[in-house]
Amino acid sequence: MQCDQIRELLADAVDETTALDAVASRHVGSCLRCQAELAQYRRLLRTLRSLRHQPVDVPPDLAALVLGRLEAGGRTPPWARRVAVAGALAATAAGAAGAIAVVASRKGRFRLAS
Repeated sequence: MQCDQIRELLADAVDETTALDAVASRHVGSCLRCQAELAQYRRLLRTLRSLRHQPVDVPPDLAALVLGRLEAGGRTPPWARRVAVAGALAATAAGAAGAIAVVASRKGRFRLAS
């Protein structure tokens, strides 16, 4: 089996809605990548279960606080705009690099590692 096929089964295997067959179990036993993903699913499930039993303190005036912030509107720290612009530029550069890689790989100039 391939890792891609196994990954689809791991989340269900962790919460015990699906059992892995013998071939999938052997693959996970010998594949470090799939073992790491399985460990992440287990950690996530443990964390979610622990959150279920923790009380949440909600301020009684939460709605008023949110509405007050919304009505105040537009007051952001001066650095927030620069951070947003930098994030947008980084995302654009990453998207452009990805598009260039896809176009170049389709033209056969180089192969992407798999």
